[in-house]
Amino acid sequence: MRILILPIVLMATPLSAQELSFAPEPTESCRYNAAHGDDKSQCIGLAANQCMSSTDGQTTIGMGFCLDAELSYWDGILNSGYQQLRAALQSSDAELPETLAIQADQLRDMQRAWMAFRDAKCSFEAAQWQGGTGASPAYLACMMNATGEQALYLMSVFSGEG
Repeated sequence: MRILILPIVLMATPLSAQELSFAPEPTESCRYNAAHGDDKSQCIGLAANQCMSSTDGQTTIGMGFCLDAELSYWDGILNSGYQQLRAALQSSDAELPETLAIQADQLRDMQRAWMAFRDAKCSFEAAQWQGGTGASPAYLACMMNATGEQALYLMSVFSGEG
């Protein structure tokens, strides 16, 4: 039996993440300047779009960098919102009889189900590219949008803005 060993060649690409710059300000500014009751979901993707408007951001690698950076931004907001809301619901549940103290557990169950749905939805979005180079940006765009929408939802429940 022969084993074929192929050398791995690491080539410098014309684009590296260091050449791209992501700044969350467009998304943050939109969120903070939105009037009460405005649809803040329109803020999702503004920073990624600005990042992708640069020459380097228009490549598949660049798009991935920009979309992943804003996904991380929204993931931080989602996690913070979830923790704040869960703590508030646990406190509220503590004052109720055991049979009614279900809000925090229902939030946890909802979030777990949402994560499974988001992951399946975004995998389906990527599958539409049938293995092509657009699959990764499609997946990341889906993840960014879904995570942003869920973060805004959790923050609206926590703050009472709906």
